[in-house]
Amino acid sequence: MARETESFEPDAERVEVLREIADEIRGDSSESKQVAAILYRVSDLFDPDEDTSPRDIYINMREILRTKDAGGKGR
Repeated sequence: MARETESFEPDAERVEVLREIADEIRGDSSESKQVAAILYRVSDLFDPDEDTSPRDIYINMREILRTKDAGGKGR
């Protein structure tokens, strides 16, 4: 079975909506900040000024979560 590759065409409206949601849910808790960061990174897929892929976002977010689980960068 052939695997289809999704394309992420530039979509300024989608970028704006994702970033607005991220701004709304960002709070004081680390969890809300993490979810907001994920939404911002996903919005980069649709931003014509950004050069990223789902894999890049996954790796970036995985490292952020690992760092947090390990107690931060200072450890």
